[in-house]
Amino acid sequence: MAGPGKQRGESRPEPAPPTAAAPSSDFDLAAFLKGLPHLPGIYRMIGAGGELLYVGKATDLRRRVSSYFRQSGLGPRIARMVSQIQRIETSITRSEAEALLLENNLIKTGHPRYNIVFRDDKSYPFLKISGHAMPRISSYRGAPEPGNQYFGPYPSGWAVRETVQLIERTFQLRTCADSVFANRSRPCLLHQIGRCSGPCVGLISAAEYARDVASAVRFLRGGHLELMRDIEAAMHAASAELRFEEAAKLRDRLSAIAKVMHQQSMEAAGDAEADIIALAVQGGRVCVNLAMVRGGRHLGDKAFFPAGAWLEGEDDKAAVHGELLEAFLLQHYEANPLPALIVAELAAPSPAVVQLLQERSGQDLQWVAEPHGTRRRWLELARDNAAIALARSVAEEGSHQARTRALAETLRLELDGGDDVADALARLRVECFDVSHTSGEATQASCVVYQDHALQPRQFRRFNIAGITPGDDYAALRQTLERRYRDAHEQGSEGTESRLPDVVLIDGGVGQVSTARAVFEQLGLELSRIVGVAKGPERRVGLETLIFADGREPLALGRDSAALMLIAQIRDEAHRFAITGMRARRAKTRNTSRLEDIDGIGPRRRQRLFARFGGMRGIMAAGVDDLAAVEGISPALAQEIYRRLH
Repeated sequence: MAGPGKQRGESRPEPAPPTAAAPSSDFDLAAFLKGLPHLPGIYRMIGAGGELLYVGKATDLRRRVSSYFRQSGLGPRIARMVSQIQRIETSITRSEAEALLLENNLIKTGHPRYNIVFRDDKSYPFLKISGHAMPRISSYRGAPEPGNQYFGPYPSGWAVRETVQLIERTFQLRTCADSVFANRSRPCLLHQIGRCSGPCVGLISAAEYARDVASAVRFLRGGHLELMRDIEAAMHAASAELRFEEAAKLRDRLSAIAKVMHQQSMEAAGDAEADIIALAVQGGRVCVNLAMVRGGRHLGDKAFFPAGAWLEGEDDKAAVHGELLEAFLLQHYEANPLPALIVAELAAPSPAVVQLLQERSGQDLQWVAEPHGTRRRWLELARDNAAIALARSVAEEGSHQARTRALAETLRLELDGGDDVADALARLRVECFDVSHTSGEATQASCVVYQDHALQPRQFRRFNIAGITPGDDYAALRQTLERRYRDAHEQGSEGTESRLPDVVLIDGGVGQVSTARAVFEQLGLELSRIVGVAKGPERRVGLETLIFADGREPLALGRDSAALMLIAQIRDEAHRFAITGMRARRAKTRNTSRLEDIDGIGPRRRQRLFARFGGMRGIMAAGVDDLAAVEGISPALAQEIYRRLH
């Protein structure tokens, strides 16, 4: 398949001005629902404190919104959401397709709690064949570059590497970087083991190498049968002309391709590009498994565990499956190429969804819900992989939940969750702080976040510390906590502490905890949130002691404590995050400040020095004459630079 290109731009719909809202109290629900129009649009369910609970679309707003207030027929998930609604907002659109776009945009920007969301931050890798005279094959992520060929996407980096190795063994194309290729004087190890034809040292002509590249492209595009016939014909011709060495190479290539196709069990050459979508349900959890077929080869599977897709009863199952499929199609194929064929165990989505997908991709889509033959085997395999992935995820999540529960019990936390303990544990928020510097230089503090039974890298923060005595860790910690919780204190004075964590972990002992206590007392925050993690003898994990700011006795849990292992994991992540940030800041400071302190060195001269010598190390290794040779650097200034740097 052709590589990743910019998708066809679609207009972002502007919601029509009319907007209706149902207030949380003192209103007539029947009158509100009656006032909704029989028109397409989107609706937003709003909870306490303005929290966005759910965003939905409708071809008929009055009929769709009214369905949420029936006496029966709602699944547990939707019933729970309806019980939390404080008001409803609606916006009219010109068509159902426009409502789809607007709904998708609001889900991405608003992060509603009860919508089905597929979180996949990583881009998909492609296989790239460069546009050089002697092309190189490699794995590639990012925006396409003109002049190259791209194949994929692949479900993982491992799948790309496997294909690259296959191309190496079968067609012997180069994988070396351009700088290596341009400076080789003798063949590399890959040539010696039969994985490269040695174009870098002229062991293969440009015409022969181009033929091998063309064969690899045909293979990647799914032309296996035609390619095998051509190779077989060339092999027989070479043998008839007594070119036995060439015939043997063609025989080995033919055998390699046949072996790959036999392992892949891809009999239908016409299905060169297809996605197979299967679902698995276990314990209320849902897994969507995506199997990718590109160039007639099964490249692998990728499992998705969408947020907000809990199945808690059979009455909810059919509705969630339809919503799940639609959400996956709209979110996944917004950023990824749409194949010509989708095989799924569910019926095709609404015509509006199919139309939108086709408009985005610029090609027709064939949907097969009751496959036969090879396609049926693809779907059965995808189902099996979905079940395996879900079972593994449920087991891992059970372990993660057990650790969170152990932490809550150990610290005697009172969680605000009512009867729903699982929901309260998922909302439990831990923030951990650490300070890092090198002998007082480039001091930086980190704040890492643990919530929903996992670390949340998107919410990590770093604090550049200034205005303190170098090396004063207590002052650095004080500044960090004041900056982090000053706003939370102001919000708390208005009646909400939504930005405050349940636990504030401090990497340190009594001194650090005392500093944190002073800050919290100043801001009027609860001292019971503060927990210090004092390192044990020899700083070994499992020997830490927990120090509390509210007067509780220190607690040594021991290595067998699940709560302590979780605390240690969060603490270590805060330490890592602080160190990496400090080192980056230190390197940046050292690369600039020593030159900035020299009179006569401004941004332009500093840039010329870096460009000439490649960095601070090169500048320090340069002599006075070398420095004076740079434009704008006089002999006197060069002498001063040399003196200040040495």
